[in-house]
Amino acid sequence: MVEVTNESHENPSAHQYTVSIDDATEDLMACTCPHHVHRNAFCKHMAAVETATDDGTLNAFPSEDNDETEPEDCGCEGLNEFPCWLCVRTGRKELPN
Repeated sequence: MVEVTNESHENPSAHQYTVSIDDATEDLMACTCPHHVHRNAFCKHMAAVETATDDGTLNAFPSEDNDETEPEDCGCEGLNEFPCWLCVRTGRKELPN
């Protein structure tokens, strides 16, 4: 089990989730966040654990100016303010609750 804290929120302690990993296969299994619990879908916390390095840090953090520019492959247009997976995965936008 891996504890993940979303430090981008005003109150990070209210955004701490646990991602479980299968001991035998090392596959990600579940997350305690609302997105995974209610939709049974791969979430950004699981993605963070999947891309973490051996020392427990992520390979890269999105810079704050990423909010100003859309990635080349952004698919948010036409989604009525719902973010595309690329923007969620890169930390540019968050999924609504």
